[in-house]
Amino acid sequence: MKRLLLILLLLLNLQAAYADQVRVRLYSTNNVATLNVSFDLGNYNLYADGDSLLEDMLGEGRSVLIRTEGGKLHVSVNDDDYGLVDSLRLEATDTACILCLNPTNCKQRTYEGNLVVKPLDGNLLMLSEVEFETYIAGVVQSEIYGQQTDVFRIQAIISRTWALRNRGKHAADGYNFCDNVHCQAYLNRCVRPDIMMGAIESSGETLVDSAGVLIETPFHSNSGGQTANSEDVWKAALPYLRSVVDTFSFGMRQSEWTKTISIDRWLAYFRKNHKIDIADSAILDTLLHFQQVERQVRLLGIPLTRIRADWQLKSTYFSVSVDSASASVILDGHGYGHGVGLSQEGAIRMVSLGYSYDSVLRHYYTGAVIHRDPTANHNYVEGYASQLARIIEEDKNRQTRVHSKKDDWLGRLFRLRDREEREEVYIESEQDNEKDWEYEW
Repeated sequence: MKRLLLILLLLLNLQAAYADQVRVRLYSTNNVATLNVSFDLGNYNLYADGDSLLEDMLGEGRSVLIRTEGGKLHVSVNDDDYGLVDSLRLEATDTACILCLNPTNCKQRTYEGNLVVKPLDGNLLMLSEVEFETYIAGVVQSEIYGQQTDVFRIQAIISRTWALRNRGKHAADGYNFCDNVHCQAYLNRCVRPDIMMGAIESSGETLVDSAGVLIETPFHSNSGGQTANSEDVWKAALPYLRSVVDTFSFGMRQSEWTKTISIDRWLAYFRKNHKIDIADSAILDTLLHFQQVERQVRLLGIPLTRIRADWQLKSTYFSVSVDSASASVILDGHGYGHGVGLSQEGAIRMVSLGYSYDSVLRHYYTGAVIHRDPTANHNYVEGYASQLARIIEEDKNRQTRVHSKKDDWLGRLFRLRDREEREEVYIESEQDNEKDWEYEW
């Protein structure tokens, strides 16, 4: 009975989470003192210090300049200077609203949803407030490459599972996630309809263990041919993160690597950093001819994770040989990343070979089960998928491509969802002003 109640509470929490907004810190690894915000789609209201309205209906052709000054924010809108404030909030007036962020010394990005800006240690703290599933689609685009919808569905499931399990990771900082690999990469909104399709088709799907509890879902670029046990990289031995043979990762972009290091530097590292007696012939031979046919955890008792970090290697899965001509050791490596959980390039290969998305997940997460939230398959999700499939097919067959000012497929999906949520029928040919925002791509 207690277990049933626990699972029921878990499912209720998951259902609530899907509808929630999340807060994501943007440009979290950069120092940004000045930010220019412009508007790609829709209109925004600008508030200072909570609920003080500075400007309403900011849209295309307008921009907001924000910079830090004396522990506060200096804000101006086009030629209007509003002086210093403690915080700013750009709030979307509709679903179809897109911001363009242009920070100093960083790449431009676009995001949906709201934006909160605060001063932090002489720089700007930028927080995106966005719907959970919109965030997941952006993560999928940032985290994996590929062309098949199932590849994106797989990434969406593991990214959604991780996010739901770790929503409180930055609670003490006032937000849910950061936008880099400390959490999950979230480097732009989703701009590709095929990626959005994968995210939509996975709606409500997560990975759980036999007790119905969300699992940890680490992933990496390429396993090199064998994944690692969780305890080989971190402390906990988790039953669903077991080492598996992964031939699917062979021959992909990140499956092989090499690094050349002088013998003197290589041996000096072990002598100075780890107090290894390199005068011992057996030890010397091991250091110069270390082989990993299968993944190992240590070299002469030293964790390979430590060696990888110190030498900035792509993985811990490498062998060592000597090049006498150059007095160097050659590290012949396999894979890229920590090696635990799903190999993204292995998953891409599996999908291309015809494996189903759930088979791929079972291969990398031992004993895990896909949980499908029964409340997630409501009408507008199904409408999303059918409409998006039609848009993708139309784009393939289009000779002269006509899109909306930003994304025709995105605009149409926004309209579809808004009308479905109001229990109205979306009939594209009858929508007002649909032609007003079309142009030649």
